[in-house]
Amino acid sequence: MQYRKLGNTDIEASVVGFGAWAIGGWMWGGADESDSIDALDVAIGAGVNLIDTAPMYGYGQSEEIVGRAIAGRRDKVVLATKCGLTWSETEWEEGRGVLHFYGDEKGRTDGPVKYRVYKYLRPEAIMREVEESLARLRTDYIDLYQTHWQDDSTPIADTMDVLLRLKEQGKIRAIGVSNATPDQIGEYEECGPVDVDQEKYNLLDRKIEQNGALELCREKGISVLAYSPLANGLLTGKIQPNREFGDGDLRQGNPRFSPENIKRINAMLGDFRPIADSHGVSPGQLVIAWTAARYEKMHVLCGARNAVQAVDNAKAGDVRLSVDEVAAIDAIVKAADVA
Repeated sequence: MQYRKLGNTDIEASVVGFGAWAIGGWMWGGADESDSIDALDVAIGAGVNLIDTAPMYGYGQSEEIVGRAIAGRRDKVVLATKCGLTWSETEWEEGRGVLHFYGDEKGRTDGPVKYRVYKYLRPEAIMREVEESLARLRTDYIDLYQTHWQDDSTPIADTMDVLLRLKEQGKIRAIGVSNATPDQIGEYEECGPVDVDQEKYNLLDRKIEQNGALELCREKGISVLAYSPLANGLLTGKIQPNREFGDGDLRQGNPRFSPENIKRINAMLGDFRPIADSHGVSPGQLVIAWTAARYEKMHVLCGARNAVQAVDNAKAGDVRLSVDEVAAIDAIVKAADVA
């Protein structure tokens, strides 16, 4: 496993991290807690020390599972969680946060069935959230604390002020942002050091290359945590065209997971095999390694719902691709013209 420092801190984090969204069950058709803990246990044993979760992943369930899984070995992991998404069963008054979506225990909904989920980064909300996360995670500090989504109703300076205070108090060690524009990252940087930017990034979703966020991170020495590196499993090569997704699974009805598109993606992944075979990995593991190779301060957050998936993901952290191999993969993707 390769390790890299987060931002300009001395925190050494594994190149492949454990993304704990799916183990919360929410938007993934449920999850088995025993399998989830086994997945975390195997990942840590394979050298993965970066674990990324959030209160929103199962309305606290993911954080609770992570807390149970790391009990007795807190010092062995780099623990990352988030703030800024708050759920309520009632509508909030105008100007208090930004309504993000409606949801229930399974995922997003078209209307207010149970929860209204708000982007909310006021200082008082963050102070409450950090204490709740510390309790669920069974720890007295968080290595990396990130704003999950950006709240246009709250000045970034106010949000950063409370994050810096939490850092001074020792409750968090590093500050990160997620789902942020380059301008928003710049505003945070004006108020204090940003160590991490967490964004969706994979072979198919390359917005941060196009909008300048990746280049800004390079200039500032900000680490990037790439989430959804396997495009919700589509880039593993393990999903077959006849796959049916259950109730509450975010992939159900998604055009990317149509039988025709799955066939196209799998054909492209088949073209990766010569490079993958030369490193003794699968095409899916090669995709993870490609992501890590895009930037010297890149970390790749891979979800796993069982031990087999966790150990497969971890193996990709050993792979070092050459510049020519990265270029060859890019050429294959371009020729495939997939989405």
